[in-house]
Amino acid sequence: MAHKPLKGFTFIDLSSRLPGPLAGNLIGGLGAKVIKVEDLQIQDPFNKGLFSEMDECFTEWYNSLNNRKEILRLDFKNQQDIEKIHELIKKSDGVIMGLPPKVKKVLKLTNSDLELYNRPLCVIDLKASKTQVGSMHELNALALSGVLKLYVDGRKEKTLRPPFLPFAGISFGQKVGMDLLAGTLQAYREKKVIFLSTYLFETNKEVFQPFWTEALQKRARTKFLHSGLFPCYCLYRTKDDGYVALAAVEKKFWLKFCELFDLEISLQERFEKGERIFNKVSNCFLSLSRKEISDIVEGNDICLSLV
Repeated sequence: MAHKPLKGFTFIDLSSRLPGPLAGNLIGGLGAKVIKVEDLQIQDPFNKGLFSEMDECFTEWYNSLNNRKEILRLDFKNQQDIEKIHELIKKSDGVIMGLPPKVKKVLKLTNSDLELYNRPLCVIDLKASKTQVGSMHELNALALSGVLKLYVDGRKEKTLRPPFLPFAGISFGQKVGMDLLAGTLQAYREKKVIFLSTYLFETNKEVFQPFWTEALQKRARTKFLHSGLFPCYCLYRTKDDGYVALAAVEKKFWLKFCELFDLEISLQERFEKGERIFNKVSNCFLSLSRKEISDIVEGNDICLSLV
């Protein structure tokens, strides 16, 4: 981002894994200086320990989520290092707090401790839920918020792999970043330390439920434009076992698509819910390779992309 509206601001990232580091990465992209502080012995599980050992992709995520930050690994049992953490926070504008309660107590980073700073500072804590009891990962949050019902609808597999990205964790991280900036504004306006909490479960309800309201749930609606209700907006397999993404919803795109691929399908039929038009479009793409499709659409804007 060329414009850096947060240049001159400093935030301390005391979190690990996905949501907190994503929040720090986003505000770092806006120009803020972000210092990620890790326990020298434990570090971030995405980079050292359980997650990084089970799947190397977590190390890639760690590097990607933290490449805009200054990373400090300090001994959380060493008094001088603990004092250094406090010095960093005293000079910062906000803190992403992802430490367990026991660790916060040992480091003297509880709300009671930080409130003594008596200066503008936003401290945002990451928590699982206000109302749900017990621990949860992002998959649990998707299930409890009802979002996974859309994903499993009509599926008959005995074992069903989750969605391809951790959507709950990603939305949680974005909300943490937004809440942190809002809290920082409040801290400077009120000239005091502000404590906020952002919740995984409640964030997912807030972000996703507007698109699957209680009224839609009562009507048992699980298919929509964006999940393949209509043939004009769907993924189709090609002759060479690839896929194309067709999103020719608007009149001009659908007419041009049918013209280029020599299909006789009316404007109204692009919204037909049965399998007839889906099969007609599918058969067209199954007869062509991705290279042939690319050649056909070259220079034409019809909202069709190779996957």
